Amino acid sequence: MTIAPGGTIGIIGGGQLGRMLALAAAPLGYKVHVFDPGEAPCAGDVAAAVTRAQFDDGDALARFAAAVDVVTYEFENLPVAPLEALGDKLRPGTLSLAIAQDRAVEKRFIEGTGARVSPWHAVNCVEDAVAAVGALGLPIVLKSRRLGYDGKGQAWIRSADEAAAAWDAIGRQPAVAEMAVDYLAEFSVLVARTVEGETRCWEVPRNIHEGGILRRSEVPAALPASARVAEAVETACGLAKALCHIGVMAVEFFATADGPVVNEIAPRVHNSGHWTIEGAETSQFEQHIRAVVGLPLGATGLTGASAAMDNLIGDEVDQWASLVAESGAHLHLYGKGAARPGRKMGHVTRVKR
Repeated sequence: MTIAPGGTIGIIGGGQLGRMLALAAAPLGYKVHVFDPGEAPCAGDVAAAVTRAQFDDGDALARFAAAVDVVTYEFENLPVAPLEALGDKLRPGTLSLAIAQDRAVEKRFIEGTGARVSPWHAVNCVEDAVAAVGALGLPIVLKSRRLGYDGKGQAWIRSADEAAAAWDAIGRQPAVAEMAVDYLAEFSVLVARTVEGETRCWEVPRNIHEGGILRRSEVPAALPASARVAEAVETACGLAKALCHIGVMAVEFFATADGPVVNEIAPRVHNSGHWTIEGAETSQFEQHIRAVVGLPLGATGLTGASAAMDNLIGDEVDQWASLVAESGAHLHLYGKGAARPGRKMGHVTRVKR
């Protein structure tokens, strides 16, 4: 099914990723209709229409689906059951959502494809957390199975007597315990896949995090040979195929001395791909639009010798005046209102020609 220009793309979620998807859809001739419960979602500023309703409101979703030609989503923490009623209109489908939004399910899926993850243990009670210490050793990190992002819902266990405190810190909710990874670098593979199974990947970015939040992505990535980037790209494409994924998907990796280890999957456009707006021939956002409407995928080569994207977090957004004045800096502000510590307010990309 190809949606011709002039059609309407429904986007579930009205955050900055939805905003950048809408901006990428417009030059291709598509309108965007955003579905979000918020009073003023920032994606709504650049959308043709906005439906305000809860994500689990089946009746509102049915009306929304009837008003658009195809539906996609900008984040994975959505109730799956109501979305199943969207059928083939939803791209990617619910399989990608169901797997990526539960860390235990995700790890079993990744292992089932033959890819490597850090040794882990399911945790459903404090006794499980204690058992994980015995099974995995120290240190380990507890991560809530659902709704964790940017370091939220995580707590480290560095000594045996910290298990109970860590369990309390994540709200005593179902979790996974992961063995600490002795990694040399972090990187991600961004893969786009069409309905027919065509895949394209971008240059692999190296990612620098602080406090669990992405600070910077750089291409070309300065990675050790042991990262085995070609193997990681093959793994990411294999995961996308196993999910029957349509659109862009990010797979985050740790580069270790023994090769790449999968950290997690994001079944959507991703923060580590923001550099592609100016730094690649086709941005991740345009590529996602192309995939979900049935257009051919675009070229993914670099537009310059290198590119670097820096997130603007919290009150760093107040640097906007100097960034606008900086030659070669490409500023993107998300229009999210009040800046808060840890909140991504925008990003800036610099491309070296």
